[in-house]
Amino acid sequence: MNKLRCVIFDVDGTLAQTNKLIFDTFNHIAQKYLHKTFSEPEIIALFGPPEEVCIEKMLGKEIAAAACEDYYAYYAEQHASLAPLYPGVVEMLEHLKKRGMILAVFTGKGIRTTTITLELSGILKHFDMLVTGSDVVNHKPSSEGISKIMEKYDLSNEEVLMVGDSVADMKAAHSVGVKTAAVVWDSYMKPQVLALQPDLVFYSAEELLIWIKDTFPL
Repeated sequence: MNKLRCVIFDVDGTLAQTNKLIFDTFNHIAQKYLHKTFSEPEIIALFGPPEEVCIEKMLGKEIAAAACEDYYAYYAEQHASLAPLYPGVVEMLEHLKKRGMILAVFTGKGIRTTTITLELSGILKHFDMLVTGSDVVNHKPSSEGISKIMEKYDLSNEEVLMVGDSVADMKAAHSVGVKTAAVVWDSYMKPQVLALQPDLVFYSAEELLIWIKDTFPL
């Protein structure tokens, strides 16, 4: 890791405890427009493209725009109570910035919900670049988002670490040859993630913070 210049973070389940918020928000829309709710596995099966694409598939183009606005409003209203940052995340980001690291986000979330989460959590200021599901043609597990970050900052694969909690994060990183740090403290696919043999595995956010401080001392 002595050549590391850039750390790329996923958002959901990695920086912020947004899983319940996402499930609740999807079901808020499903109840309002379909008069039904979905199980967590059914909602997880929709993950990949950003929310607006999932909602259009669920409801059709005619009402998707209005439903998306309802989604964003509910997501923002419930964020404070349902989606805190994991312990140590702010300290982790501050430490990496003090070391001069490039910090980026690569998430499947759309730009609206990504911005809501990062702004309301107070961590948007720490990131040099955001690549969301709204910014790519090919969504995770494609490595398109990682490649965009590498191209912008002229990074080689040995200078980048991808931190995420999902199979898609690991596959995206592997396909472009960058190191992986699997964070499985809140992963809904922990066995599948571990089966992909990430370079590093962390079972708590505090454990990741300790590793960062030890590996990149000020």
